[in-house]
Amino acid sequence: MESSSASNEEVTAVPASWNFEPNETLLGLMALSVRGVLARIKAEMVAGGGGGRPVIPMGHGDPSAFPCFRTAPEAVDAVAGALQSGEYNSYSTCVGLEPARRSVARYLSRDLPYELSPDDVYLTNGGAQAIEIVCSALARPGANILLPRPGYKLYEARAVFSGMEARYFDLVPGEGWEVDTDSVRALADKNTVAVVIINPGNPCGNVYSYEHLAKASARYFWLALGLVAETARKLGVFVVADEAYAHLTFGERRFVPMGVFGAVAPVITLGSISKRWLVPGWRLGWIATSDPSGVFQRTKVLDLLLLLLHSKCSHEMMFLVFQVASSIKTYHYICSDPTTFVQGAVPNLLENTSEEFFRRNIRTLKESADMCWEKLKGVNGIACPSRPMGSMFVMVKLDLSCLQGIEDDMDFCCRLAKEESVVVLPGRVVGCEDWLRITFAIDPSSLEDGLDRLRSFCSRHSKPAAQGSAASVV
Repeated sequence: MESSSASNEEVTAVPASWNFEPNETLLGLMALSVRGVLARIKAEMVAGGGGGRPVIPMGHGDPSAFPCFRTAPEAVDAVAGALQSGEYNSYSTCVGLEPARRSVARYLSRDLPYELSPDDVYLTNGGAQAIEIVCSALARPGANILLPRPGYKLYEARAVFSGMEARYFDLVPGEGWEVDTDSVRALADKNTVAVVIINPGNPCGNVYSYEHLAKASARYFWLALGLVAETARKLGVFVVADEAYAHLTFGERRFVPMGVFGAVAPVITLGSISKRWLVPGWRLGWIATSDPSGVFQRTKVLDLLLLLLHSKCSHEMMFLVFQVASSIKTYHYICSDPTTFVQGAVPNLLENTSEEFFRRNIRTLKESADMCWEKLKGVNGIACPSRPMGSMFVMVKLDLSCLQGIEDDMDFCCRLAKEESVVVLPGRVVGCEDWLRITFAIDPSSLEDGLDRLRSFCSRHSKPAAQGSAASVV
């Protein structure tokens, strides 16, 4: 009996300390994620009562819950057909089904001066996994990646989690949120592995012109060559083009894919069906490598020779490009692939969706963007530097000197949610404190109501001397 008692004591004894603990880096990144911050704001809204009115969700980029933003019937039929066929119940290949990759290659090639092949395309579980894979593939000890500010926080999270340093170049609000190319050149060094461009812009709603992209791409390329000369070895700086909102443009500028400039600098394009087809829950994205120099496209020998002649770029740099593509493919072996039946639906979805579906969505987005632009004019303590021309968002600047009792952008959003049941995203989540990101891709009547509530909130919290004044934007 004594032996049994001693044994029980050993089993029930509490150790002095456990050998595991939470990942503090991950907790910190989660605390400033879009979903994490919006969850906090909504929790405080519920705790505060929210005024008992319907909640207006102007913080998250998922319009699919609203009847005016339903996906195309052709997309639904494509998925239903894939399911009913019984041909897509198995695992797919790690890089995605060949017919789906071929269809994505054809879809992307419509806007390029050259043809992509299925071997240039890797399918992912949405755009988020594409970011994860690219950051993991590019990571190496001491590496850094250049990210736009404001930008999409997931890039920082995945970069830091992969062991890379995140460095930030500015987007200039007074110039349509164009890239400050001088800051890019100042930030890059021999350990820079990639520059991220988000076009159309999240969170800014901007659309880059052909001329700006060409200028940006050329500068990155010549910067890379300068580093080659200084370090006596060739260094390739990749352009990672986040084009999740491709073709969602409604201003004077049309969408120009970064892959158009693939002959200037190798481009890795990230995209998905989530936004244009309004199906973020289907989780189907892709990584596409644009390199018409011939490394990925074996048949384009002349392009390769021309690039070598004009840039005097060594085969070592070309090999580095190839290594990144190989890393992306290898990483697919240790991560999950997209749902097979959605992959089976991709060819019909991409090739058969009517243009009227896209035109209707663009009309709705344009009307909502215009409404947002007009209604934000003259709101106390708020300034909107640029009319949104693409994506689903607009950035507005807070002037806290005009607002009473508001500490910062997070406090503004929490109070707005509590008092008006309107949820917007604090700018700090996208890298800009005392700014707001407003989503206008919701039901137009709800958007109008939400903007009116925002105006009332700002008016109610305005200092007496600040009535009728808006924030200024430098």
